[in-house]
Amino acid sequence: MASTATVAAPHHPHTAAPAEPTGLWSWITTVDHKRIGIMYGVTAFAFFLIGGIEALLIRVQLAVPNNNFVSADFYNQLFTVHALTMIFAALMPLTAAFFNYIMPLQIGARDVAFPRLNALSYWVYLFGVLFFNVGVFLQMGPNSGWFAYAPITTREFSPGLNMDFYVLGLQILGFSSILASLNFIVTIINMRAPGMRLMRMPIFTWLTLITAILIVTAMAVFTIAVTELMVDRLFGATFYDIRKGADPLLWQHLFWMFGHPEVYILILPIMGMVSEVIPTFSRKPLFGYNVMVFSGVLIGWLGWGVWSHHMFATGMGPIADSFFALSTMLIGIPTGIKIFNWLGTMWGGSLRFTTAMLFSIAFIAMFTIGGISGVMHAAAPSDLQQTDTYFVVAHLHYVFFGGTVLGLWSGMYYWYPKITGRLMSERLGKAHFWLTLVGMNLTFFPMHFLGMLGMPRRIFTYADNMGFNEMNLVISAGSFIIALGTLVFAINLVWAWKRGKIAGPNPWGAATLEWAMASPPPVYNFVKIPVVHSRMPLWEGDPTKSSGIPHGRVEEETEQVTLMGAKVGEVRDPEQDVNRMSAHDLGIHLPPPSYWPIITAAAISIIFIGLLFRNVEGWAHNLWLMSILGVVGLVLCVYAWAFEPGHSH
Repeated sequence: MASTATVAAPHHPHTAAPAEPTGLWSWITTVDHKRIGIMYGVTAFAFFLIGGIEALLIRVQLAVPNNNFVSADFYNQLFTVHALTMIFAALMPLTAAFFNYIMPLQIGARDVAFPRLNALSYWVYLFGVLFFNVGVFLQMGPNSGWFAYAPITTREFSPGLNMDFYVLGLQILGFSSILASLNFIVTIINMRAPGMRLMRMPIFTWLTLITAILIVTAMAVFTIAVTELMVDRLFGATFYDIRKGADPLLWQHLFWMFGHPEVYILILPIMGMVSEVIPTFSRKPLFGYNVMVFSGVLIGWLGWGVWSHHMFATGMGPIADSFFALSTMLIGIPTGIKIFNWLGTMWGGSLRFTTAMLFSIAFIAMFTIGGISGVMHAAAPSDLQQTDTYFVVAHLHYVFFGGTVLGLWSGMYYWYPKITGRLMSERLGKAHFWLTLVGMNLTFFPMHFLGMLGMPRRIFTYADNMGFNEMNLVISAGSFIIALGTLVFAINLVWAWKRGKIAGPNPWGAATLEWAMASPPPVYNFVKIPVVHSRMPLWEGDPTKSSGIPHGRVEEETEQVTLMGAKVGEVRDPEQDVNRMSAHDLGIHLPPPSYWPIITAAAISIIFIGLLFRNVEGWAHNLWLMSILGVVGLVLCVYAWAFEPGHSH
């Protein structure tokens, strides 16, 4: 297998270059994809902790029967905002953090296609999650469930501000997701290194591309639904007014046309991460690369044809039920293919059970459990018995927690050395792993049995003679074990950042381009854009012989150079050479920092704040003025942005 990668800086012994700017202002104005990825990750992890606290409050309320730990109305807000926070504020942005940081490195690019647009997507995301979370602190958070079924969410049946936080906050977040995804699509299509054909891209990059396409298309549908609900609530339209001839199932169809692709938006990136981790720690190329790519494409395609299996209980009729039952069963085929390909990769490999590898193996097992219960829901008669019970809650969490969260932790342990230059503690990592795995199964597996016993989902409390007591207590105890594991993880993150062992360029002996440069990478990523000749450019012949140092033939478009300024096979600290020189010294153009993305995002938020409070008595006049000022500010920001110089003076 040919090995080709390149990232080297020619050795220049003269003056050391100034370091990348530091300080708060440099982060606020940055357009570097790596810094934006870090900001996404830190913000999303903070909201993951907030969503976890909301989950713990739910479990305290349900730990014992007839509990009054929180009020019924606040409980409704808790389970609604918990779901919204985890999906839109934590898990999706955590995957976006890896998209931002890792994907451009994997394809040999200096940055994403539109760096300032990338910064705008982050600031819009931040203001959006703050927008709908502030409602909970005011005890006016969304309270209808994350699915927000209309017409019960129209102003007639939900007269307060609760659902206004929902419709306006998610419109802001949808805008952010679409901006980021368009950027990723253009980057992958147009900015791959020479020689990196589509079928040479890493699986993580492939699934980033598929996920971005799903986000752009699915969020468009959701935006339509939420905009219709917004104009119903704020301006008296009748999209969901049954008395005016509206279809009572219109919202459900629009929502689940987004809601089920959303499942794959959250799981496909994780499949990409696991597909990078398992080959590295098996010392084997990924088994069935071509099949893995096409099965990912097929999952994205079939994901659009299964939405109404969420609606078997609505009386769609036997033809619609049969079609969506069949399509739901079919989508299990490409998913099963991936599972067997991962097992095939590990079979006969030289396995190293690092924390990242353990989380990837656990992902396969836990996600398979969630997939099996999902296939059970494909049968309409079975689904009718299980819908709106805790069986569905168990299925959902085995997919999202057992799938998305475990996979994210695997990716974090794997790429943390590349991002920070330091290794996380394996001892703390394994403690985190076992606490999380045990806590997860104690928390979510008994929910299957509670569901079969008839415990409804989203109930505030229950009587003590219904047979739910012991299992609910075990579930609540398990949730605190998960919390303890997450605390260990947070400690590990902070400890490793300050005191972790220096990682070097490629501590795992991995095969893809991001490992062929300093850790963390210089601001310009690659001194010279690499020329790629294989899918695994850092593995030459037998990957089991890798010493952990990128090795093999290194080619440039114009000349043969040494790897990281050293002779092939010579072990040197890459930072001694690569990071000595600035982009200016090397003649590399980078876009300058810009404060317009954050100001533009603030103008967008001001528009929505004015819309939120426009119906509040005594505030309407002033807040209409705020929205108008926000629109004017947005126009001025776009104008100033358009004439901002594309290079530093």
